[in-house]
Amino acid sequence: MKGKDDSPRYWLLKSEPDVFSIEDLAKAKNKTTHWDGVRNYQARNFLRDSIKKGDLVFFYHSNSEPSAIAGIAEVVKEGYPDFTAFDPDDPHFDPKSKKDQPTWYMVDIKHVETFKKPLSLDDLRGVKGLEDMVLLQKGSRLSVQPVSPKEWALICGMKKK
Repeated sequence: MKGKDDSPRYWLLKSEPDVFSIEDLAKAKNKTTHWDGVRNYQARNFLRDSIKKGDLVFFYHSNSEPSAIAGIAEVVKEGYPDFTAFDPDDPHFDPKSKKDQPTWYMVDIKHVETFKKPLSLDDLRGVKGLEDMVLLQKGSRLSVQPVSPKEWALICGMKKK
């Protein structure tokens, strides 16, 4: 589901940089990878039902010093079954997920931009207009989050400064 005028929707995807960073995405073949391993039902629903080709993504480095938005990616393939759930040798294996009834989904994303200076949580806190951003809510741990068009515009404006 796109925005009202068929414009892209906006998202934030979290990854620990020592597992997969924005730099890893930039170095990937065709600067593209699948976003796998999500094992939260709400995040899965976003991947399966809401995120569409052409949507834009803030790539967020979590559990880092500092945790920060590191860049931008674009969704290049909509949700499809996460094949890592079917592989017993993969750390994301889920024996309850079946190929004919998959539990988990993923999307493919492509690198668009790495920020010269990542935008940390401290950079974002206190910015007028970001008070309701999911990322900044106390206890927010979801690895796939919606971002409003207003929040997207404010943050993109911050990266230019």
